[in-house]
Amino acid sequence: MANRHLSRSIALQSLFEWDMRGQQAAALQAIAKHNIQEFAPGLDDGDFIYTLMYGVKDNMESINALIQKSAPDWPLEQITTVDRNVLRIGIFELMIANAPDVPPKVAINEAIELAKTFGGPSSGKFVNGVLGTIYKNMGEPRKEE
Repeated sequence: MANRHLSRSIALQSLFEWDMRGQQAAALQAIAKHNIQEFAPGLDDGDFIYTLMYGVKDNMESINALIQKSAPDWPLEQITTVDRNVLRIGIFELMIANAPDVPPKVAINEAIELAKTFGGPSSGKFVNGVLGTIYKNMGEPRKEE
């Protein structure tokens, strides 16, 4: 498994646990540290995990608003915790991080893969639909990449 994909998986698992525990800001780092030791001892790119997690945490309000706007039939609290956090990571990478080495299609595909791996039978399609809508509303930047 590529380091970036593994890092996204750990970020998702950490955000999931943090979300389930009531989103206490002080707990996020400890949760991540435990998950890195448990699932990826010796990981080279641990900073990427923290970039994703704190990027989601610090932009939670605007990210949640985008989810609600792009999936109006699904109130945020009715979206499964896994799907909600996959979307948060995907939106952060797609719209906020602006990482030159992560084209929008890669951010979307990575989120879909996380949803398929950790979510339910329709999670991949749901995440694809929401992130696809957001990407189209952005004007499909970097489409050729």
